[in-house]
Amino acid sequence: MPPQRKGAAARVSEDTEDLTRHPLQAILLADSFATKFRPITLERPKVLLPLVNVPMIDYTLAWLESAGVEEVFVFCCAHSKQVIEYLEKSEWILQPNFSVVTIESHNSVSAGDALRLIYERNVINGDFVLISGDTVSNMSLTQVIQEHKERRKKDSNAVMTMVIKQSKLSPITHQSRLGTDELFLAIDPQTKQLLFYEEKTDNLRGIIPLDNALLGDNPSICLHNDKQDCYIDICSQEVLSLFTDNFDYQHLRRHFVKGLLVDDIMGYKIFTHEIHSSYAARIDNYRSYDTISKDIIQRWTYPFVPDVMFSGNSATHLEREGMYRASEIEQSRSAHIGPFTVIGKGTRIGNNSNISNSVIGKGCSIGSNVSITGSSIWDSVTIEDGCDIRHAIICDGVVIKSGAALEPGVVLSFKVVIGQQFIVPSYSKVSLYQQPTVEDSDEELEYADNSSGTVDSSITCTMDTLNREMMSETHASQLGPGGVGHVWPICEGGHEEEWRHSVAPIPADKLAEATQSLEDDLEFLNLDGNALSTSGELKPGRNGTDSEDDDAEDSRDDSIYYEKEVEATFLRAVNENIKVPDVILEMNSLRLSYNMTSADCAGAIFYAMMKQALEIPHATAGELRKNAASIIDAWNNLLKFYSKEIDDQIEVIMKFEEMCLESVKEFSPHFSQILHILYDKDILEEDAILRWADEKKDAEESDKVFVKQSEELIQWLREASEEED
Repeated sequence: MPPQRKGAAARVSEDTEDLTRHPLQAILLADSFATKFRPITLERPKVLLPLVNVPMIDYTLAWLESAGVEEVFVFCCAHSKQVIEYLEKSEWILQPNFSVVTIESHNSVSAGDALRLIYERNVINGDFVLISGDTVSNMSLTQVIQEHKERRKKDSNAVMTMVIKQSKLSPITHQSRLGTDELFLAIDPQTKQLLFYEEKTDNLRGIIPLDNALLGDNPSICLHNDKQDCYIDICSQEVLSLFTDNFDYQHLRRHFVKGLLVDDIMGYKIFTHEIHSSYAARIDNYRSYDTISKDIIQRWTYPFVPDVMFSGNSATHLEREGMYRASEIEQSRSAHIGPFTVIGKGTRIGNNSNISNSVIGKGCSIGSNVSITGSSIWDSVTIEDGCDIRHAIICDGVVIKSGAALEPGVVLSFKVVIGQQFIVPSYSKVSLYQQPTVEDSDEELEYADNSSGTVDSSITCTMDTLNREMMSETHASQLGPGGVGHVWPICEGGHEEEWRHSVAPIPADKLAEATQSLEDDLEFLNLDGNALSTSGELKPGRNGTDSEDDDAEDSRDDSIYYEKEVEATFLRAVNENIKVPDVILEMNSLRLSYNMTSADCAGAIFYAMMKQALEIPHATAGELRKNAASIIDAWNNLLKFYSKEIDDQIEVIMKFEEMCLESVKEFSPHFSQILHILYDKDILEEDAILRWADEKKDAEESDKVFVKQSEELIQWLREASEEED
């Protein structure tokens, strides 16, 4: 797990009073209907959906409070009563020096409308933070606010600063790990001014059309496709008045940001602030929901993690392998709880059930012989005996009858019942409500996706109207015997969006198709100097103004994230018994996404293998060695695939040295035995071991510990090599 950096909440609560004359304020846009989260958001606003058993909005408010914000205006429209009632009953109302004020409107159907109404209320007194209520972060605001204010002193047209961070795209799917599409930014490397913003480039195949004036007016430009928009903005008061003056501004990025970038008359400017070691991400779709849940469990969002109390969340105890348990859990002795799993208060788990890489909510009842993998199960869910659930989201009150199965990507909305022995197909969405016929968008009160159009006012209808118009008698045959609910058909052309944005891992066949398409396009992508490389550089040559220190820090961050991704992928492969060829496809995607070498991949996989061996229960040193040998034997073909070259094999040995000295010291006494196992399994060649030993000849004594431990094996290999010669 990542190190617990200093200060927990104090780390992000650095004093900002000296930076502002007025109390630091924030506008939080609490969206309601979100197309990518349907059918769930027909019944509950997105910001109140649980994320690792805590409503999304609590993560946002907890961060704002810790970062020094003193007054938050929560704007809500449809489902506003649910948001207001929740906040009134929450602990946020009682917090000293932190005010949460709700602003309700049933006529505002876009972010632009919301900001215009807030401008009319005249409640913003200075610079403010603009954010949506589905954002998770632990960054400090001090530096970005300081930069924003210093720019404003020099240039009154600097009205906004956007927070961005590094985000390696998969060159295969052209998606980030959050499931968001490729983002293209042009930034002045000296001033960090944003010059170009394009969220999606349909059919452009990596070619970006830039205005000649943009290139002519700026002496240097860095063009990136390796950045993530965190949707955290520091804004001056002029931003609100700009929305009031321009009623065409509805969407925050597509209309407002792009509008300012092409406006030569007023001269307003937007700047960027890149974070490196901090965390910031927005939940835009089911894949980002799943990814951010895993990041929380793996503690990248510290101090906002399950075992640290904030916003009244239940006390949860952190155990080994990233497993969290709340109180009053009833678990059969024969049940197995795997790594990176959260079990909520009052949940019961029956005999021989297996749960891994999942979140289980409060008050759930899980029967015997149940298998749950990579899923998010909310509160008061009943899962009867013999059910198989893989990579699904299951809302409050759902009942899954005995023998039923959910294939990857399924979403079950509130109080749905799945009948006995029924198999719910991949990517199905099931709700008590029939699928709406009115076309609406994801644009309402949030940073929406760029495929949506104008918003029909009918989407602000109340749930009473939905109850009357959309609830109907369900035929049992649709969901098996005793089933209750409607399966929403996937619209024409929507299948690709389903697997791209699903909680399920991208299917192997889709990765294979995308890989083939990538190979077919490589020649096209490199035709001329305007194509983007996978590292986000503008060809030919990257502008050399970026500091080497920043590059080194980015590289370190990439390596840490990459190793965690490999570890999580390997653990899932072990727990789900995924075949090696399919694991290789996923590992290749990660390797390309993070621009890593085969040696990097070999080292990361071996690290994950040894971590898994360590987590398997063992009473003696001999049992630990047996665990390691068993893991190596089971997955030797995977490690061999990335250890074909001598350099790759040396990387595995060096990674093992590093592990024995730092992260898994338990293996230190067994280094030579495990090295011998790797040799016996033909993972390491004798040349690799001998070259590693030779490279240590002139090293300090402290660096020769494991060479000396392996002297017997090394000497035997030298003698065998000499005999062959």
